[in-house]
Amino acid sequence: MTRFTRWAALTAAAALLTAGCSGGGPSKDDSGKDDKGSDGSTALDWGRCEATAEGPAPGDEWRCATLKVPLDWSKPDGETIDLALIRAEATGDDRIGSLLFNFGGPGGSGVSTLPAYADMAADLRERYDLVSWDPRGTGASGGVRCRDDKAIETAESSVDWTPDTPAEERVFLEDAADFGKGCQKAAGKLMAHVSTTDTARDMDRIRQALGDDRMHYFGISYGTELGGVYAHLFPDKVGRMTLDAVVDPTADAIGHAKNQTRGFQTALDNYLRSTGRDPQEGSREIADLLDRIDAEPLPTSSDGRELTQSLAIIGIVLPLYSESSWPALTSALEAAEDGDGTELLALADGYNERDASGSYGTTTHAQRVISCLDDRQRPTVEETKKLLPEFEKLSPVFGPFLGWDTAGWCHDWPVPGQFETPEVSAPGAEPILVVGNTGDPATPYEGARRMADELGEGVGVVLTWKGEGHGAYGSGSDCVDSTVNAYLLDGTVPQDGKVCS
Repeated sequence: MTRFTRWAALTAAAALLTAGCSGGGPSKDDSGKDDKGSDGSTALDWGRCEATAEGPAPGDEWRCATLKVPLDWSKPDGETIDLALIRAEATGDDRIGSLLFNFGGPGGSGVSTLPAYADMAADLRERYDLVSWDPRGTGASGGVRCRDDKAIETAESSVDWTPDTPAEERVFLEDAADFGKGCQKAAGKLMAHVSTTDTARDMDRIRQALGDDRMHYFGISYGTELGGVYAHLFPDKVGRMTLDAVVDPTADAIGHAKNQTRGFQTALDNYLRSTGRDPQEGSREIADLLDRIDAEPLPTSSDGRELTQSLAIIGIVLPLYSESSWPALTSALEAAEDGDGTELLALADGYNERDASGSYGTTTHAQRVISCLDDRQRPTVEETKKLLPEFEKLSPVFGPFLGWDTAGWCHDWPVPGQFETPEVSAPGAEPILVVGNTGDPATPYEGARRMADELGEGVGVVLTWKGEGHGAYGSGSDCVDSTVNAYLLDGTVPQDGKVCS
């Protein structure tokens, strides 16, 4: 199973340009000098980034390093872990500092994603060093793999993520518990130290190592929650911070699932209108198609693999992240109606990071390890069943899937969750730009206003884009891009409530 919180559209595209740090210690920068942290200590040795099994090394302008941070922040002088970082230096002379990016997830690799994002951030790079990292538990920073490729493929074909019978429920829950055990075996001591709070503290150590007095930050999707938690912990260190595609900090695990159900249904409605179809009728037809696939999976041309209902739902989700992908959804749905699941399966494989050889990425593994350490809420099957009618009313397409997900995602998890909702209040912090997109499927627009309210009066400043897809910056709105650039480059804070249509 998977939750639809990561910036999947960018993650899939970035897979083509994956880059990583060397597995060993980084070499000296070309200058032969060490960078100094703001506390005066030797911090980072930047060296050439090396290719990994996931892809080639990025261009020569990119440098990689590792940074040691405490495994357990309550024992700052105890055991350490290594974080992988990547940087491209500012191209202009009027440098502000470093701009740290988190692209969402949780579980996404910043080291892999930033080089693919750099063209979109070219204006920002004129005055900032562009920097990202693999948060603890992801990528080259102790990335967790909870099961092997064969087991993943077996689960895709054998586990019904919307169980209809007691036998299917049993398999559903057994698979969830088995996944958690695999995560615990793979992560070891790290399992209890990959929370959003842990990573927010890592961010401040990164700030110090980069030599910045203030944290200039661009967080996307889950990266907005991470940014909010950082602002709460270190309000006096907040510099220019932009939060785009905002996670609602007031929603608990069930509330978040309901928000996503509404968000994806809204995006599906907008997609259906764009094709000239009635949203209610079109949604019912898609739900009927999913029911038929549940009863009898569709054949595909992919080595005998079948399209299950669960994979079909993921295949529908992926193109809703970007309006430019809507034609692919049309083609895939038409093919499925004709009895061919090949195109929907290919879309699902894109989301699940499955390549042509049958190897899977691990973003969803890290995502689950991090979010289950964060989320204290653990709905039982009985509690979930009582909620299902409400989920199905919110969306006949996505409601059953996201409703059942509340029971299975952290079922029988080996470590307890830490909070119901994250604390993001940041009294005294500099203004933080919060960007919401009214057509965002994964992080519905309402989360932006709630984040701004929780950050506090005079801190959260909302910019609204009446657009489609997950995220606003770089999505085609000159108004959004110019407003964000003016804030990050010149410190110009827009009026709270500004709307870009």
